[in-house]
Amino acid sequence: MRRFVCGLNLVMLCLALPMANAEERHIDGTPVIVQEISSGFDTPWGMAFLPRCELLVTERDGHLIRIDKNGDKHAVMGLPNIISEGQGGLLDIEIARDFERSRELFLTYSTTLTDGSLGTALAMAKLSNDGNELLETRQIFAMKSESTGGRHFGSRVVEAMDGMLFLTIGDRGQRNESQNLGNHHGTIVRLHRDGRVPQDNPFQGVTGAQPEIWSYGHRNPQGAALDTKGQLWISEHGARGGDEINLIKPALNYGWPVISYGVHYDGRKIGVGVAKEGMEQPEYYWDPSIAPAGMAIYSGKLWPEWHNQFFVGSLKFDYISRLTVENGAQEVEQIQFPETVRVRDVREAPDGTLWFASEGQGAIYRISPHSIETSSRQNCF
Repeated sequence: MRRFVCGLNLVMLCLALPMANAEERHIDGTPVIVQEISSGFDTPWGMAFLPRCELLVTERDGHLIRIDKNGDKHAVMGLPNIISEGQGGLLDIEIARDFERSRELFLTYSTTLTDGSLGTALAMAKLSNDGNELLETRQIFAMKSESTGGRHFGSRVVEAMDGMLFLTIGDRGQRNESQNLGNHHGTIVRLHRDGRVPQDNPFQGVTGAQPEIWSYGHRNPQGAALDTKGQLWISEHGARGGDEINLIKPALNYGWPVISYGVHYDGRKIGVGVAKEGMEQPEYYWDPSIAPAGMAIYSGKLWPEWHNQFFVGSLKFDYISRLTVENGAQEVEQIQFPETVRVRDVREAPDGTLWFASEGQGAIYRISPHSIETSSRQNCF
């Protein structure tokens, strides 16, 4: 959630959302309005909110789109060298907490590494004042990889409350490498905003380990968010079963591929089973797999009863999973609408509305309280 606020003097500049695109739905028995904001996207992957009622959307094939306050789409130029192959391409986007001063943002993507392999990278850039170009774009991190394949890149980027960056990286299809601290397969890395390695990273100075690593033993984490206490949580893909929600802590081993609640796609057992000493248990797991993607952890701003609840997109079953982690994690609802087709990302806007990107519909949608739309109020996110 970002700290952009629209005062009364900006209300008339806010995004005008036509009522013709709004449909009444229900979540937890509560009436809500689901509204199409923009369509015609080719595999939308990540979203980030800008001041003055604008939105940035990444397309996996290597395009960054700005949606202005009128709902019009604009291509943003100046992207880094992106290789769109298989599950890779232009992936996530994060706006710096001090964006209104710095104009800085962060992008994750797949690219060719110096050794010729293909891997996940992180870039930072400044958005031009007109919002149409990235300036001073530079790569600040690239994974050390052992793969040229086109799958399991991760990858979400989250700015922590202290300004550090967390980046999730998949096992790149080389599952045993997730237990190898000598590369970045199946890890979450932690960096300063300029790409420097923090001195308090857990493997800093450990012989043979990559110093950027914060946690390891992950398969393919494609969702990441901070909870209301500032703690990092991820959602990650299992194999056949065993998709997980994990609370991330430094130096911990989350088990892949030694332990899992799923099996290989051919039915073979994974590793030693579901538990092993020294490896973390998931806070929650799905079996069968739902193919969890982007996630939001809700502040409670508009719906106080959903405070600190998780909203996780399902690519496989076309819904948004709503979970609570109080007193043990559990899924409390599967939010399935005609619009929730291959939900790739879910975000909370600064005004407390929930937004999601439907890869299947090629569109961006907003979920708002019924009272906001029925009063014909224009909202500034």
